[in-house]
Amino acid sequence: MGIPNRDEIKGKVEKAKGAVKENIGRAMGDQDKEREGAAEREKGRAREQTGKARRKVGDALKDLGENIRK
Repeated sequence: MGIPNRDEIKGKVEKAKGAVKENIGRAMGDQDKEREGAAEREKGRAREQTGKARRKVGDALKDLGENIRK
């Protein structure tokens, strides 16, 4: 497993912020804030998954290049 890239890290942060916002909205009975937090959390999850996919493609290309050189 490679080092997490920028998208993975930003996605994790966005997920955490969304979860906090969602829980605050739920605790305060603010459905708009709760929905906003859930949307932000989902957006962060998607960004993190995109970052993971990009990293895996990069790792595969690196491995392919190493195998070609052999």
